Amino acid sequence: MGKIAFVFPGQGAQSVGMGADVYEQHAGAAAYFREADEVLGYPLSELIFQGPEDELKLTYHTQPALLTTSCAYLTMLAESGIQPDYAAGHSLGEYSALVCAGVMSFRDAVRTVRQRGEFMDQAVPAGQGSMAAVLGAERDALAELCAKVSSEIGAVEMANVNCPGQIVVSGTIRGVQAIVEKGKEIGAKRVIPLEVSGPFHSSLMKPAAERLQAALSSVEFSDARIPVIANVTAQPVTAADEIRRLLVEQVVSPVLWEDSVRWLLAQGVDTFVEIGPGAVLTGLIRKIDRSATVLTVNSIDSLRAAVESLRG
Repeated sequence: MGKIAFVFPGQGAQSVGMGADVYEQHAGAAAYFREADEVLGYPLSELIFQGPEDELKLTYHTQPALLTTSCAYLTMLAESGIQPDYAAGHSLGEYSALVCAGVMSFRDAVRTVRQRGEFMDQAVPAGQGSMAAVLGAERDALAELCAKVSSEIGAVEMANVNCPGQIVVSGTIRGVQAIVEKGKEIGAKRVIPLEVSGPFHSSLMKPAAERLQAALSSVEFSDARIPVIANVTAQPVTAADEIRRLLVEQVVSPVLWEDSVRWLLAQGVDTFVEIGPGAVLTGLIRKIDRSATVLTVNSIDSLRAAVESLRG
């Protein structure tokens, strides 16, 4: 039997009604939604289950909502006795991975990601930053084009290296627009502007990183029980202080998702379990390595199927 990695989705995976089935059918999972409401001081769970969607899409709601839903599914998976060898999360999902690895308490994590969402939202005034998905371009060629555009037109950087042929760029409106226009020159098949509220994972997020650093300084971190693969380095981390430092860097650095998955594959991981709404990471992992087994846990039924498969 190969090794198992638990992976957790980030922003973009949310949908109104996510987690409602576990909330209704499992006391332990329901406790997470109630605890989030209590910690944040507003009915987040109502927003998750009933919407409206445009409210749920606001980054400072989306981040705690996704974390809460992922942790609710995680607690049910943990009850089945299945233990991962590694954990990883995409951007915001890294916080769910840290709760999974015992680095942060859920209470601290949900409070922190709410703040992280606010800091990111306020870092760049609305309408000044943007992001776009570049499909079919080579990574080195895109890095070169970003450097050229940044020096001549406006800042733009690689923000998410998701899988072969899918890289998200982030930066100023003018910088991202230039990539949309020039993408074909480096062999991109398509460049799709993304509906996001800011230029996440770029140097423009520096004000958010500074505020997050201050907020994290008072949060209790423990060493990880299992290695967590950091977005910033695509390498395992277990030391509490290093994890804290990397979470601050993560706000202004690219998410090296493809590299993280390749590192896990090289360690003998052959089964990935995506825990949380949607199946975004499942799709990315399959594009990185067709032979990996990827299971999703985003409903009670998929949870039962995953447990059965893992016990196999």
